[in-house]
Amino acid sequence: MKARFTEAQIIQVLREAERGEKSISELSRSHGVSEQTFYRWRHKYAGMAKQEVRRLRDLERENTRLKRLVVERDLEIDVLKEFLGKGS
Repeated sequence: MKARFTEAQIIQVLREAERGEKSISELSRSHGVSEQTFYRWRHKYAGMAKQEVRRLRDLERENTRLKRLVVERDLEIDVLKEFLGKGS
């Protein structure tokens, strides 16, 4: 799934909110996102610089890859246990 907003755009929206020139509802409406999305962004990205967001995204990708490897390993172990159990 491709995100509609890049991390840089999200940070820009959050910085705009920090200035306090518009209410959160006005800001959300002007950028075409729900207030819930805005608050989710703020929870995840608050106070981060662009480089930090990039690093977070890279870490999330690596975490997903490692989780997939663990699942594959667990499946292999289950298959080996089943094979060895039937061979006895």
